[in-house]
Amino acid sequence: MRITGGCLCGEVRYEAEGPPAFTGHCYCADCRKASGGGFIPFMGFPAQAVRFSGMTRQFRSRAFRGGDAVRNSCATCGGLVFGGVAGESDSHTIYAGSLDDPSLFTPQIAIFNRDRPEWAALPPDVAVFETMPD
Repeated sequence: MRITGGCLCGEVRYEAEGPPAFTGHCYCADCRKASGGGFIPFMGFPAQAVRFSGMTRQFRSRAFRGGDAVRNSCATCGGLVFGGVAGESDSHTIYAGSLDDPSLFTPQIAIFNRDRPEWAALPPDVAVFETMPD
């Protein structure tokens, strides 16, 4: 399985090999504000499975369990593309809205349901967690 995607202008691109380790929707306040929507749809991959190209702008915020959450946007168009630090992190979160083929995304979990606005619907048949699962 090969998954590709990138930002709105095409400056930032990625390729991921193999199926994602996990997929879901995050309803935390940070993801809602970063996306401008009710949630961020995400796919998790080990770092060795993903290649990135293009210049990104990073934004760091405090993660739920401490440390930093790092979100990467295109330095040109501002499109949100992935989480983690390329070349440093051991895994990356691809934001499913950046997929070339959105049919490759099927959410399996919903996290931070405690923060989900009423108007943001849960997808059917997902495992729901009030915060971050272990």
